[in-house]
Formats: sequence, structure tokens, C-alpha cells
Amino acid sequence: MIDDDDLHVWFVREVLPLERALSSYIRRNWRVPEDVLELRQDIYEHVLIGARRALPANARAYVYTVARNHLINHAKRARIVPIEAIADLDAVHRDVDFGMFEAERALSARDELRRAKEGIDKLPPKCREVILLQKVDGLTDREAAESLGVSIETVRRQIKLGMKALFDHMAGGSGRIVRKSYRRNSDHGVRP
Repeated sequence: MIDDDDLHVWFVREVLPLERALSSYIRRNWRVPEDVLELRQDIYEHVLIGARRALPANARAYVYTVARNHLINHAKRARIVPIEAIADLDAVHRDVDFGMFEAERALSARDELRRAKEGIDKLPPKCREVILLQKVDGLTDREAAESLGVSIETVRRQIKLGMKALFDHMAGGSGRIVRKSYRRNSDHGVRP
């Protein structure tokens, strides 16, 4: 059993420097961006519990193994349907043609894909390219910035604007990028 002070020192020295990379790893491998912080904290908890028995020789490999396993387990749990939801499954089988559901699901998915493509096509060229590199090809901010020869901040700004416009399009809006307009000093009655 590892002493609490030694565990704390190890965690601060070996694990916390991995926080940014770990967050990126979770973002790339999890569909719900709002879950990243909670998942990271869960992973830290599992890392600490495991390291309490014995400190791992390679902290980075250990943290990523714990992260991968946690994401897999979390995904499996998310797919589990409560028994109450399928209590009368026999009645459902008698009354429903499942082939119809499959066809409807395929048509719905195809329609959403078409709408998403329309929304992406509406984006300005640079914004469209950033969205495709990150959301389709899975590149990180840094990789997309290097690929396009722009700053990481530019990539982040384009993602933010593009995703807002794409969400707006998917919700039935115009799908246009809305930029903040800043007034000049003269518009506020302030003299230069």
C-alpha cells in the first residue's frame, strides 16, 4: 500500500502533466463533449485507486490504459437498456414489423446525413475545411492548424463558428456564420 503523501507527489509529478493530452484523447474518443471533464475525473479516480496498491513504472501508459478501459466500460453501460423498458417484449414482437423500423431508420439517417452535408457546404471554404479535418478526419487542433498553415486559435475560432452554423442549419435555421460586430469608437460618440 502506497502512503497518501507519496501517492499525491506521484500524481502531481506524473499524472497531472498529462491532463491536456488526456482531455484531447477523451474528446477524440467520446461523442458527448459535455462529458469530457466528468470522464477525466472518473479516470483520475481509477488511476489513484490502482496506484494506491503500487505505483506503475510507466505512468503515461498506465493512465491511457485506464482511460481506454473506462471509456469502453462507460460506452457499454450507456447501451444497457433498463429491464422495465423491455418488460413486455413479446407484445411488441406480435404487434410490430421490425423491417419497417429498419427502413425508416435508414431513411432518417440518410436524410440527416444529406442535411449535414448541405450545412457543411454552406460554410465558407476555410471553415468547411477545418470542420472536415477535425470532425470527419479526427485531427486535433494542432494537426489541423499545421495542415492548413494557420494558428491553433484560428482553427478553434473556425470550429466554434462552423459548428454553431451547422447546428443552426440542422435545427432548421439559415446555417449562416454569425460574427460579432464591433462598433468603432466614433459610433459610440467617443472621439479619437
